[in-house]
Amino acid sequence: MLQRLKALFGNASAKPSQMLDSDNIPQHIAIIMDGNGRWAKSRGLPRMAGHHSGMKTVKRITMAANRLGVKYLTLYAFSTENWKRPKAEVEFLMKLPQEFLSIELKDLMENNVQVRMMGYRGDLPSHTLQAVEEAVARTANNTGLVLNFALNYGSRKEMIEAVRSISQDVAEGNLDPSDIDESHMEAHLLSAGMPDPDLLIRTSGELRLSNFMLWQLAYSEMWFTDVYWPEFTEAHFHEAVREYQQRARRYGGV
Repeated sequence: MLQRLKALFGNASAKPSQMLDSDNIPQHIAIIMDGNGRWAKSRGLPRMAGHHSGMKTVKRITMAANRLGVKYLTLYAFSTENWKRPKAEVEFLMKLPQEFLSIELKDLMENNVQVRMMGYRGDLPSHTLQAVEEAVARTANNTGLVLNFALNYGSRKEMIEAVRSISQDVAEGNLDPSDIDESHMEAHLLSAGMPDPDLLIRTSGELRLSNFMLWQLAYSEMWFTDVYWPEFTEAHFHEAVREYQQRARRYGGV
């Protein structure tokens, strides 16, 4: 017991990562990266500057998750609703994956990170899709952290498409309606093959899910912070994991 307490709380001179219980690291962490625009506005900068700074945080937190032994890191990069933003901002956001991956792909490879994408490819510009698919292909054999970008992703659309696909199976006589269970739904979601997130982090002080992984987050622990995404540090990340480790996950039980 004493050893476990030391692992959880550490001591005053310990590094934040040393204050965590290495036996209780979340397997899958999902992050709603929010506050780029407000961070920029607070500094008298254009919104695009906030998005560009937020891109640097992606690298920082990816490496932090990898060092902790997190298996899956899902980042909400662009939602199906984000197309409503001004055209210039959307065009800038669509260039960020290309810029990020051109700069960071070498390091991701060296750190055994596997890149995946969860979202709807049809609406993405060719340059965005090409950059992501190249990174997915080049890192496919890596066996470390899975860096999963939720890009042009919306959970309601995801669930509707899943129901349509299951309905088609029923209509074709390949599935009896009485046999439909959670496993059928999960197999038709964009996250198929990944465990549900253990921990959801949202930055910038907003307390909502914003159409993100609504099915998958049913039993996830949630951690919110007022810190804007460009200011989110490895120490904040460790703070979220430390809070997760102090919670009891009962899944409806006692």
